[in-house]
Amino acid sequence: MQEVQISLNSIEDVKQFVQTLTMFDGDFEVISGKYIVDAKSILGLFSIDLSKPVTLRIDVDETKMEKVLKAISIYRVN
Repeated sequence: MQEVQISLNSIEDVKQFVQTLTMFDGDFEVISGKYIVDAKSILGLFSIDLSKPVTLRIDVDETKMEKVLKAISIYRVN
């Protein structure tokens, strides 16, 4: 399991982000304050505050972690 900070700045970002994650098997959760939502759920993502960076918790097979991180690299906050 790994956690990274991401930023989703537009509706299009959210749609593309969800579409990207659905290509991978595994569990993805977005954490914003005390709320945790399924990162593969557009409605879930729109139910939290996306005006600031949020935490993405990635739980995939270690052999796929690098591919996931590369796929979501445009959303990561340094």
